[in-house]
Amino acid sequence: MTKLIYLFTLVSLLLYSKPPALTPAIVNKKANQILHSHIQHKSLDIEIGRRMLLNFLEELDPAKIYLTENEVAAWIDPSKEMVQAMINEFQKGVFTTFETLYAVMLNAIERMRNLTDDTATTQDYPKDVKNEEFKDISWAKDEKALLVRNVRLKGLQLSFAKQLNETQALFLKRIQKLRNGKEEELIQSSNPKLQKQQCLTLVIKSLAKSLDAHTFYFTPDEASQFIIQIQQRLFGIGAQLHDSLNGFTVMNIIEGGPADRSKLLQVNDRIIAVNGEPVIGMDIVEGTSLIRGAKGTEVVLTLIRKSLLGEEKLDVTIIRDEIVLKDTRIDASYELFGKGAIARIRLGSFYQDDNYSSATDIQQALQDLQKEHRLDGVILDLRNNAGGLLPQAVAVTGLFIQRGIVVSIKDCQNNIQHLRNLEKSRAFDGPLIVLTNKASASAAEIVAQTLQDYGRALVVGESHTFGKGSYQTFTLDTNNTGAVNQEGEFKVTRGLYYTVSGKSPQLNGVKPDIEVAGYLSHLEIGERFAPFPLDNNAISPQFQDKMTDIHPLYRSRIAAQYKRGQQKKEELYSSLLPTLRNNSTHRVKTNAPYCKFLEYLQSETATAESPFPPPDYQLEETMNIMKDLIMLQSREMEKSA
Repeated sequence: MTKLIYLFTLVSLLLYSKPPALTPAIVNKKANQILHSHIQHKSLDIEIGRRMLLNFLEELDPAKIYLTENEVAAWIDPSKEMVQAMINEFQKGVFTTFETLYAVMLNAIERMRNLTDDTATTQDYPKDVKNEEFKDISWAKDEKALLVRNVRLKGLQLSFAKQLNETQALFLKRIQKLRNGKEEELIQSSNPKLQKQQCLTLVIKSLAKSLDAHTFYFTPDEASQFIIQIQQRLFGIGAQLHDSLNGFTVMNIIEGGPADRSKLLQVNDRIIAVNGEPVIGMDIVEGTSLIRGAKGTEVVLTLIRKSLLGEEKLDVTIIRDEIVLKDTRIDASYELFGKGAIARIRLGSFYQDDNYSSATDIQQALQDLQKEHRLDGVILDLRNNAGGLLPQAVAVTGLFIQRGIVVSIKDCQNNIQHLRNLEKSRAFDGPLIVLTNKASASAAEIVAQTLQDYGRALVVGESHTFGKGSYQTFTLDTNNTGAVNQEGEFKVTRGLYYTVSGKSPQLNGVKPDIEVAGYLSHLEIGERFAPFPLDNNAISPQFQDKMTDIHPLYRSRIAAQYKRGQQKKEELYSSLLPTLRNNSTHRVKTNAPYCKFLEYLQSETATAESPFPPPDYQLEETMNIMKDLIMLQSREMEKSA
C-alpha cells in the first residue's frame, strides 16, 4: 500500500449515508443466500464465527483509535462457547452479541470527543511519526494511551499535507471532517431505529468478509458506486470536484461531457449549492450524489467564481447526460521504430456497455494505428488493471489468438465450464508483450497468463501479479444503475478460474517472462496478503479442446469448423528469452536514473504523488525489450531466408 492510500485507510473512508432498511429477517435471508452460493463455506461454523467478530471490530474501529484493550478482549479471543452462542442467536435472527459491541463503540466515540483537545494547533503534533507505528498495531491499554495514539496519528496525517499542496491547518480540517463523517455514520443522529439498521448492516458485511477477500455486501450507495467502477461511466455533468470545506471546487472538466459542452462551468469554480440545497460542510460523496441524476434532467448549480473584480455568485443550469470515463478505460499511443511503429495500448479495466467494450475499443485502436503505420509490435499495458467483466477478458484475449479455450471456471460442485474464443482471425499477430504489475488482477491475469500459456505473448513486469484467481457472481445488474436493491446487494465467490495451461493465478499471480521492476515492486500487495484467501490448485491442461462441457449434439455440429482454426501452443520467443533477459538486466544496471529511482522507492522519503512519476522507467524498459524482440526476430527471419 502506498503511504497516501494507507493514510486514508486509517481514517476509514466510507459512504456516509443512512443505512439500508434491514431487518433481522432480511439479514438472515441474505446470509443464507451468500453461504449457499459460496465455493467453500456453506454454513456458519466456529471459525467463520470468530472471523465475524473480528471483522465487526474492524468495521467499527479499523485504526484502533476508539476502543481499549479491555473493551474488546472478549471479542478478539472469544471462547468456543461464546462463538457458538452467537451463531445460535444469529440463526434465530437475534444479534445481541453485535448490538452489545456496537453500543460500546458508541460510548467510545463520545468518550474520545471529550478527550480530544480541539484547541491544539499543528505545532503541537509530533513530526517524527512513521507509517510502521500504525501497522499491525495492538489495542490501546487505556484512555491515556488512546489519546497519545490519536495525537501521534494526527502527526502522521499532517506529514501528507505537502503531497496535496495544502496547508497543514486545512488538511487537518479535512481529515477531521472525514472522521466526523465516520462517527456520524455510526451514531446515526442517536436514532434507535437507524442505529439498529446500521448495526445489522455491519453484521452482514462482517459475515460476507469472513468467507474470503472478495465476498462482499454492498449498501445501495456502495452498489451504485460499484457499477460506476465496473462500467467506468456515470450520469451527471462531467466534472471532477475537490472538497474545499467551503464548497466543492471544480478541478477538471471532462472533455465532451455536459459541463464541457455547455461552457457554463469553469475550472476553480466553487459549488456552494445544488438545486438550492447548500452543500457547504456536506460530505463530497453526498454532494456529488445530488449533482448526478438521470440523463436529460436539469441540475442548477450555485457557484462562486473569482474574477479580476473579485468574487461573483451565479446560478448555472446544466442538462445531465452520460459520461464515459474514457481516460480510465483505454489509452492508445505509439512510438516510431525503424520503418514501422510500436503500439502501446493501456487498458484500465475490462468493461462493456451498450456502446463500448474493452475488446472493441482495443480493436478499433489497433485498426486506427494500422491505417497510419506498419505495426511491428504491440505492448498491452495492464498495470493497475484490477479486472472487470469475465467475458471481456475472453474477448480481449481473442484479439491475439485463434479459436481455443481462454479460461475455465470450476464451481463449488466441481463442475467445469470452458470459455472460448470462437474467432479464427486475429486483430494483430505480430510481436506482443503484456506489461503487468502487482496491481494487475483478475481479468487482467486471465489475459496475461493465457497469452503466455499459448506462447503468444511475453509477460513483462514486476515479480508477480495480484493473484486473484477466483470469480464472483453479483446480485446487482451492472447495466442498470436504477435497479439497485434498496436492501443492498452482494457479490459472492463461486469458484476458481484456470487458464488453458490448467494453472490458476490464485495466490501466486502470473510470473513474468522478464522481470522489470516498477513502482509497486517493493510493496506487499496481492491476494496472499488479503484476509482469508482461498488456496491455489490446478486442473488438467486444455490445449487440446475436447469440448466435453458441450452437449454431444451441439459438439458434433461445431467440432469440424471450430477445430479447423484452433490456436496451437507456440514457441515464438523461447529461443530469444536468454538474450532478451540479459540485455534488459544490463540496461537497467547501467541506467543510473532508473537505479536511483528504485533506491528511492525503498526509502522513507518515498511519496505517493503519482503512480508513475515521469519518466515511466518500467514502460521505457518494456519498450526497449520490444525493440530487441523485433530486431532479433528480424535477424532470425533473415537467417531462415
